[in-house]
Amino acid sequence: MSDTQLTVTLSGGGVDDARAVVHALEDVFGAPDAMPADERATVRTATFDSPDTPEASTRSRAGAPLSAPVTVTVQGTPQAVEAASRTLAHAFNTRNEGAASGDQERERQLLLVP
Repeated sequence: MSDTQLTVTLSGGGVDDARAVVHALEDVFGAPDAMPADERATVRTATFDSPDTPEASTRSRAGAPLSAPVTVTVQGTPQAVEAASRTLAHAFNTRNEGAASGDQERERQLLLVP
């Protein structure tokens, strides 16, 4: 593992939806710094330590389907953002809502729909 991070910001849906999204990323990035827990929050975050060359997971998700649409923003190195985006696209019905690139960091927004 390196000292690079992947930050995941989630809005929409409930805490169980946020946890399902985070669980889908654990195969690639390991356990997050903390699992979303606040039932009343409107925005939830999780931070993962990212391997230098993360590989997208194509393993099927075993959890329950989402209860509502969830907007997910992933931010980190280009490799981490790509691996996270592909992993989420495999685990959920996903729409790409846009991306932004910097010198060494990328951000992508996805809409996950039930």
